[in-house]
Amino acid sequence: MSALDLFNFFSRFFLSGTVFVFVFFGSCTHEGAVEDTPAAKIIVIDTASGVYQEALSGPPESFTMRSGLVTLSPGESAGEHSTESFEELVIVFRGRGEMRIRDGAVLSIGPGRLAYCPPNTTHDVVNTGTSRLQYLYVVAESGRRSK
Repeated sequence: MSALDLFNFFSRFFLSGTVFVFVFFGSCTHEGAVEDTPAAKIIVIDTASGVYQEALSGPPESFTMRSGLVTLSPGESAGEHSTESFEELVIVFRGRGEMRIRDGAVLSIGPGRLAYCPPNTTHDVVNTGTSRLQYLYVVAESGRRSK
């Protein structure tokens, strides 16, 4: 299944105002699993609320992954920040905007588009549209050392 097929499948749930984020880490029957291995879980976030919602906050919920739902009003930005040693994926549910990279690159984002930001990259997400921009960000440790 392609990323677009997966996005379209889950979009049916996004339109209803509820998002289910499926997270699978390890296995309950995995040999050699240790007690601090995160469990498979379902995380429910409410896209209708219009407020920031954390989905994963890292250990012990996951090994390194963090994620959250962000809603920006027209003209609003997430604020310039660095990915540091993390990779970031932005998955847009509704609205239009830009991921602005400090080096000058501008990535146009909207429904059906995923934006990837590599480690050690200073960037911002800005709502350039006329309606709310809502997206889920997912960051995970890249395994590479920060500069």
